[in-house]
Amino acid sequence: MSAVRIGPYTLPNGLILAPMAGVTDQPFRQLCKRLGAGLVVSEMVTSDMSLWNTRKSRMRMIHGGDPEPRSVQIAGGDAQMLADAARANVELGAQIIDINMGCPAKKVCNKAAGSALLKDEDLVSEILHAVVAAVDVPVTLKIRTGWDRSNKNGLTVAKIAEQAGITALAVHGRTRADLYTGEAEYDTIAAIKQAVSIPVFANGDIDSAEKARYVLQATGADGLLIGRAAQGRPWIFREIEHFLRTGDTLPAPELFEVEHILLEHLAALHAFYGDVMGVRIARKHVGWYLATLPGAREFRAQFNRLDETEAQCANVREFFAERYKNLVTGDGEGVAA
Repeated sequence: MSAVRIGPYTLPNGLILAPMAGVTDQPFRQLCKRLGAGLVVSEMVTSDMSLWNTRKSRMRMIHGGDPEPRSVQIAGGDAQMLADAARANVELGAQIIDINMGCPAKKVCNKAAGSALLKDEDLVSEILHAVVAAVDVPVTLKIRTGWDRSNKNGLTVAKIAEQAGITALAVHGRTRADLYTGEAEYDTIAAIKQAVSIPVFANGDIDSAEKARYVLQATGADGLLIGRAAQGRPWIFREIEHFLRTGDTLPAPELFEVEHILLEHLAALHAFYGDVMGVRIARKHVGWYLATLPGAREFRAQFNRLDETEAQCANVREFFAERYKNLVTGDGEGVAA
């Protein structure tokens, strides 16, 4: 895969960590960037700046130490508020503004934001023109293929985006009504790629190096957005990058490396959020990392009752020590999925 440009920025590769609320915080962004992602995007930030004073919103903002170029995703349904939010984020250090018109969550769509905006093409145009005019950094857009199967207007919205000055477009190959179920429709992404001249990134169900190559070939996309498949597998970026570059499959990480990455991730979460919140947020990540390993379910049940940083780290070390012992005695799988 050749390098991809977004405005003045040339990405080392076209593999992008998709923004996910509650997941793509600073510790996870830094980890994915180190493990091969060409670009990482912040969690979705509301365009309602009156809500920015909450601890939750502050944690979602750009922070010192974030990998560059720093991309922030904003969401909302009011053109002026989105323009103001974009400007404020740039002042805080954002180097790319990403607009969310792809999130299918009810609490987002009920506020006429996210993929709900796809219903109103005039409003889409108004929002995109307002945000592009408000900032002097590249503005990118994330959409779905349409509202539902009988209202697939992704192609029209893509053309509106290009005319409005959007620099790059990410397309999740499902409609709003599909949520995250069913097969992703790569043919629609291919049609959108053919119809516009700006970079197009394909998103949806990319969970392996082989699938990544298939989706690139099927869509002609310039790059890929990887979301849920990176949860507990941040090394998926280096696996895909290596496979696309060489045609060879990178071996799965050894058990000791998975332990090292997980403990590093835990330390970063605890440092970033503080003990109480860090311990709570660590639980879901640990569950994702260990999901495919034997004994993981029983381990999670006890791990989720722990409420101290040190206890969490010690518990993870014990879990891996048990796996190493089983490897030596031959009682179970030892390599991460």
